[in-house]
Amino acid sequence: MKPLWVLLLTVSLALGTSRDSLSVSVLPTKAAGTVLRVPVGIWWPEYDSKVKASFPGHAAKKDVVVWFHGGMTSGNCQKGLVAGEAFSNIFPDVVVLSASACKENHWATEVMVSAVDAALDSVARRRRGFVEEVSLVGVSDGSLGVLVYSMYGKRRVKNRLLVSSYGKLLGEAPAVAAFPKMNSGRWRFLQGGADRLYPSSETIPWIQDFCKNVGADCDLRYDPSGEHDWSYWQGHHLDWVREAFPFKK
Repeated sequence: MKPLWVLLLTVSLALGTSRDSLSVSVLPTKAAGTVLRVPVGIWWPEYDSKVKASFPGHAAKKDVVVWFHGGMTSGNCQKGLVAGEAFSNIFPDVVVLSASACKENHWATEVMVSAVDAALDSVARRRRGFVEEVSLVGVSDGSLGVLVYSMYGKRRVKNRLLVSSYGKLLGEAPAVAAFPKMNSGRWRFLQGGADRLYPSSETIPWIQDFCKNVGADCDLRYDPSGEHDWSYWQGHHLDWVREAFPFKK
């Protein structure tokens, strides 16, 4: 993936709150290109009055998680502003970043990989320390974002959780697993037998083949009654979600 984008950042942050937002403007280098403005939600770790003066400097050593939402081609271009909140409620001691994909600017495009890294650059400046590694979580076609960022993103990836995924959209499992940066970090998949969009007869063999070939810590958790939506996994298998992210306190 060649660097075809110049990045401009417009940031709106409110000191003293746990949720902030920013707008990442991605400008194609070609004159005919139009600026894409990507809304991004950020959830900072919980803090109290004792550390308020250093907010968010106290988050400088906290883990950073990127949430890739589903419905990546829908007309709702504001999803990132709210999508990461459910994960932040489960893990209030980490930094959660959630960008907004929509229409033709979906997770499997260069422009959105660049937008996510630009947003992480902004987080790094805000917390006064470079973000060297991240963890990733994707639901439905947000899982494509996990796979594509793992291929092309500039940060090292520590943990990954792919929920109700269909990686075959990117190609056969051995070819995807063979990508140079895929064999670092951990891979965790949650897949259900009652998935209304992605039948397990197609998804499970792909995931098993991927884990066999990726050369990294890779595991599949399967629930025959599992549904497509994040709410099912949060409500029925929160322990599996927590296991995927062994963050240090």
